[in-house]
Amino acid sequence: MKISEVLKRDRGVFSFEIFPPKADADLMSVLTCANALSRYSPDFISVTYGAGGGTSKNTAKIATFLQDKCLTPALAHLTCVSSTKTEIAHHLSELKEAGIENILALRGDIPADRTDFPDPKHYRYATDLIREIAQGGGFCIGGACYPETHPEAKSPKDDIDNLKRKEDAGCDFLISQLFFDNDKFYAFLDRAAAAGVSIPIIPGIMPVLNAGQIKRMCKLSGAALTPKFERMLAKYQSDPHAMRQAGIAYATEQITDLLSYNVKGIHLYTMNKPDIAVQIKNNIQFLY
Repeated sequence: MKISEVLKRDRGVFSFEIFPPKADADLMSVLTCANALSRYSPDFISVTYGAGGGTSKNTAKIATFLQDKCLTPALAHLTCVSSTKTEIAHHLSELKEAGIENILALRGDIPADRTDFPDPKHYRYATDLIREIAQGGGFCIGGACYPETHPEAKSPKDDIDNLKRKEDAGCDFLISQLFFDNDKFYAFLDRAAAAGVSIPIIPGIMPVLNAGQIKRMCKLSGAALTPKFERMLAKYQSDPHAMRQAGIAYATEQITDLLSYNVKGIHLYTMNKPDIAVQIKNNIQFLY
């Protein structure tokens, strides 16, 4: 099923994200994770592309497993930084043949040692990739957004204008990067609406399990930690069990507030830890 159809329902959607293994030998553990998550009836599960596209071959395998074996709609990530236009066309053909109907079209992070991007062989921006997929037809297309502004954007306005360009190119919905201050997300929604962005925007939430992990993610996404969150880290980061419980509690509180705001849904970054994801899902089971 296409996610654009799911988003037409009256209730908000709930979805998970998983990532492929770094080594083929670990594929079974990810399939086990996917199967465990699917038992909780998410509206879809997204499968990332892996840094630099190195695990892209397993993205299609996992997405196909989700749909064929777990009967759960899959959202396959596709980045243009790691694949040429010819390779993108091949990936799209493979996904279509496998019955995958949903793609999250991304530029991807440019490796620090990558000096040849962009070049004529690649799509330069996610918008270019979205337009190409839309022209080919057959897919529901998602895009990414940054509530606290993309780190490379010239300004917040330029960043929002780019989201409008994504929508005009054929993007059907957006999933946000992580954030820890809901008020910033609500302000972002207002700016997007004022700029004419009308497609659904789903907030992405990541439960924090350790301080090092979240500091790396904040650097990549441009997200800022709230004073409340920093106090939590300072108190509990040296105790893994306490940090786990605090991270789950903070994510649950965030989601509870977001649902009261009538957001389009919740996308949970699981970090391939189904037990954490399921505990959060159970915490909010009566809120949907």
